[in-house]
Amino acid sequence: MSRAPARTTRSAVAWAAGVALALVFVTGAQAGERRVAVTPDPVWQAECGSCHVAYPPRLLTVPSWRRIMQGLDRHFGVDAGVDAATAAAIGGFLEANAMDASSRRADPSALRITETGWFRREHGEIAAATWARADVKSPANCPACHRGAERGDFSERLVRVPGQ
Repeated sequence: MSRAPARTTRSAVAWAAGVALALVFVTGAQAGERRVAVTPDPVWQAECGSCHVAYPPRLLTVPSWRRIMQGLDRHFGVDAGVDAATAAAIGGFLEANAMDASSRRADPSALRITETGWFRREHGEIAAATWARADVKSPANCPACHRGAERGDFSERLVRVPGQ
């Protein structure tokens, strides 16, 4: 019997394994994880990250990010205004990396990540008392529970809910 079929099968399996590994590497995700890839941008990181976690752009859609950027002078009760060039740079980064509007998770009217349907589904079991803890403060304080939030890693394996 010829060895060609076995070699072809091994090659096909090796190719498939290589593709699967490449997909995991490229997306930065492993099975069962919730990871949102963050394309580093120093202006976004410095400006947005100076007051709160620099939320990964893929958590909201382009229309949402546009509305947020247009209202920086009244950004959730705070004047977070920046000069026009900085606003353009951050806005361009957010739009280029925003959630695809056709995604089933997309909510083009959302301005708060915590008010999106997917956030509510993912965090629905969290008690109000947990959000009120001094070491959590609010649902917007992702790093309180998500140890990889600063890197855009929201995987279950890095979640540590204070008080639990």
